[in-house]
Amino acid sequence: MEKKKLVVLTGAGVSAESGLRTFRDSDGLWEGYNIEDVATPRAWKKNPKLVLEFYNHRRRNVKEAIPNEAHIGLAELEKNFDVHIITQNIDDLHERAGSTRVLHLHGEIFKMRSERNENLVYEIKDDINLNDKAEDGAQLRPNIVWFEEPVPKIEEAIPLVYGADIFVVVGTSLVVYPAAGLVNYTAFDIPKYIIDKKIPYMSSLSNITTIEKPATEGVQELKKILLKQA
Repeated sequence: MEKKKLVVLTGAGVSAESGLRTFRDSDGLWEGYNIEDVATPRAWKKNPKLVLEFYNHRRRNVKEAIPNEAHIGLAELEKNFDVHIITQNIDDLHERAGSTRVLHLHGEIFKMRSERNENLVYEIKDDINLNDKAEDGAQLRPNIVWFEEPVPKIEEAIPLVYGADIFVVVGTSLVVYPAAGLVNYTAFDIPKYIIDKKIPYMSSLSNITTIEKPATEGVQELKKILLKQA
């Protein structure tokens, strides 16, 4: 029998329990930095050294972090479902937990690219420094979608959501667009589950089950519900 297609949209709340902080938990500050100073194209033009230092620090944080029970639980659902993860997170904790189909909407911390050509992408495990160049001679920057930049991967995410048999949202406040708009592409009649410590307001969706718990606890509860139906 063909497995049901389970599409999961994850946000910062999934990785928070692995010790990776989200700026929305801390008054608009991200690890003590204003977003405008480290995560916009304007910040890059103004002070690329500061931006590189910020992401080098985040890369080290991600290297030290380990997947938590939410990451592991979602990966384990692949035994019973055709699971596709769409994540707003730039870490690799879903992959390290064992998930095999992960779409990173906002880029990946362990990749860098030419500032001139977004198709020149390279793996990076350590630091990116000023004067580190891509093969086109341009400065290398984190392969991250900054605020005020387009999100090209959204075009891959929409058909995944549209084709879902079950749709799950975990650990996101659904305020960052275009990712937050993905929920509107779900079929009207499919089951939808939202897991978060504080459930966001969802006026337009039908057939929703809410699990108001941290991601680690919520995913375990979700697994019990879904495995009864598999």
